[in-house]
Amino acid sequence: MNSESNTVQEQSRAAQTPHVSIVDDDESVREAIKSLLRSVGLGADVFASAEEFLRSDRLKNTACLILDVRMPGMNGLELQKLLAAAHHKIPIIFITAHVSDREARNRALQAGAVDFLSKPFSEETLLNDVYAVTEFHGGSI
Repeated sequence: MNSESNTVQEQSRAAQTPHVSIVDDDESVREAIKSLLRSVGLGADVFASAEEFLRSDRLKNTACLILDVRMPGMNGLELQKLLAAAHHKIPIIFITAHVSDREARNRALQAGAVDFLSKPFSEETLLNDVYAVTEFHGGSI
């Protein structure tokens, strides 16, 4: 097989791989989740803010959104509301360092969030949520 057909196969495989977007103002959290997702074969991009995500070209290609609740500027709940109003049906997994934020949890889940995880959360729980909404079952961690 020549390198041209290898490239075509890689591009085809990449087009079929679900893409996950991670929006969190904490760089270490973004990078850790990106590394985890890529280690099991998922595509992943990171964004430091809701506004950065909205300006990107990833909005249309995101199979799942991992979204921090509290961020400077637009918070996660506001982004969820904006996406719903614009009829973007992206499954959202919320993550938060604020365990006691029951009101935010209830609002997120009532608005259709897949899950609401408190940091630190288990890699297995996050992957199970992502697999459930993307129907992707990659490698093991």
